[in-house]
Parts: sequence; structure tokens; C-alpha cells
Amino acid sequence: MPKLKTKSSTKGRFRFTAKGKVLKNFAGKRHMMRRRPKSMIRKTRGTEVMSAVDAKKVRSYMPYGR
Repeated sequence: MPKLKTKSSTKGRFRFTAKGKVLKNFAGKRHMMRRRPKSMIRKTRGTEVMSAVDAKKVRSYMPYGR
């Protein structure tokens, strides 16, 4: 069987934890942060574990991820 290709856009957007869960960044943090509530800015720091349904789709894009 030939090697499977990883979707290039997913390389920089998602990471896997040691147990195989998918980590993602929060959306909506690129620009216009002045007008966002301070609570929203605090809550969207760092990364978040993706839901199981969406993680299944991301795993299909990255065949050699954990």
C-alpha cells in the first residue's frame, strides 16, 4: 500500500496528547480584541481538547498522528 498523505492545513492547527486526544486552539482571537469582553479573552487562552465527533474527522486527516 502507498503511504497516506497528511492534510497540510491540519499540521499547524492540531496536536495530539499522549493518550491520543486532539488539542485545538480557540477561535476568534486574530484581531479586534479591544472590543471583546475581558472574560472572553481570559477563557480563550491556551488550548482545548476537541470533542470526540470532531476529533474523529481530524484523525482521518492525520493518518500517522497518535
